[in-house]
Amino acid sequence: MKPRWSRPIVILHWISAIAIVGMFASGLWMVDLTYYSDWYKTAPHWHKSVGLILLAITVIRLVTRVVTSRPPSHGTPLEKRLSRIGHGLLYTLIIMLFASGYLISTADGRSIDVFNWFSVPAMGEFFENQEDIAGKAHFYIAWSVIVLAIIHALAALKHHFIRNDDTLKQMLRLR
Repeated sequence: MKPRWSRPIVILHWISAIAIVGMFASGLWMVDLTYYSDWYKTAPHWHKSVGLILLAITVIRLVTRVVTSRPPSHGTPLEKRLSRIGHGLLYTLIIMLFASGYLISTADGRSIDVFNWFSVPAMGEFFENQEDIAGKAHFYIAWSVIVLAIIHALAALKHHFIRNDDTLKQMLRLR
């Protein structure tokens, strides 16, 4: 039997993918909420809570990737190199997204409540206009993550439909 991605890695991958797309969509939607909207306080609370849970999942994913074996990658040496660069860039941008979100949310010194289960303490404002600067960074980083995620998905489809290899099947846990 060929080596495959472990079930935990596959599950964490798809949870992350769904959460990132959902967070991106909710972020775009939230910026247009007015003070009088029923969602004005609820949506940011959920966005922050899911974001912090996604941070924990991302840390688990990174640790799991380091300690587990991976199946052989497919493609030319250039494609393999681009894949490593793409994955590294995705993880880096996702971590930057968490950091910028934290800087936005805690600039006023208030902690972040995660679904009212626990709070992540604030470290306050590190620099002037932190909330605005981090907000702009968060916006552009989020778009970068989505663009890279689309390229990632297109590469998986290329492997499946053009190369006819089992890359996509591995991530769907199909034989």
